[in-house]
Amino acid sequence: MDFTRRFLIKPGRKVKLNDHDPEYTGHFKSKEQANQRVHENAQRMYALQERLYAEGKQALLIVLQAMDTGGKDGTIRHVMSGVNPQNCRVTSFKAPSSEERSHDYLWRIHRAMPVHGSIGIFNRSHYEDVLIVRVHNLVPRAVWRRRYGQINAFERLLADNDITILKFFLHISRAAQKARLQERLDDPSKNWKTDPADFEERKLWPQYMAAYEDALARCSTAYAPWYVIPADHKWFRNLDVSQIIVETLERMNPKYPKVKLDLPKLKRML
Repeated sequence: MDFTRRFLIKPGRKVKLNDHDPEYTGHFKSKEQANQRVHENAQRMYALQERLYAEGKQALLIVLQAMDTGGKDGTIRHVMSGVNPQNCRVTSFKAPSSEERSHDYLWRIHRAMPVHGSIGIFNRSHYEDVLIVRVHNLVPRAVWRRRYGQINAFERLLADNDITILKFFLHISRAAQKARLQERLDDPSKNWKTDPADFEERKLWPQYMAAYEDALARCSTAYAPWYVIPADHKWFRNLDVSQIIVETLERMNPKYPKVKLDLPKLKRML
């Protein structure tokens, strides 16, 4: 399966999320089968991350968006389990602070960008400013509509400065979300995850789907592509995301820098 092409939102195409099956697993039929590939991808990712750090000329930004319970935390935990945390930074974007609100909406995003040689992961992102902001009418329509073009220009700037961007929408069904919210209520060890606001947001599912469809269609570009990841099955979600990350790092092809050392002399000094 060509994961990169199969789940890519092609630039300029309209998006209907009803056309994307959140239960899709391709020819993978079991968690065990998928987990073996995820393990192999983790090993490959570690080796590529080391080269990325040694080279110090490129960075990778991974953006994760989803409805509540969509699996952003789980994806980070499972897919990135093998990377060196020293060169990988996770940023979770909550409601903006008073300081952040005193700047433009992209200010806090730019501050969190990965430095060259590293991997950055965004748990939610600048896309909240065309998602929740739109659904809850936090700014006028004319304001959030301008943001699609602003976001594309911002991501173009990042790409032109050697930051490769991957954006994943973890696509779950409404039924899967209900089951996961129910699990949080039924399992005492997961009660702490329960937020009454998630139940209120669930009522706005159609509005969020419309907002996501516009964001995916308007902001999937050659330099910052969006991928719609079937996420009802967590094991396939992890496989899919890990495979696309590895394929992307391989295309980036980071290289160990050439060093000018008199190796024979140094060996004699031991």
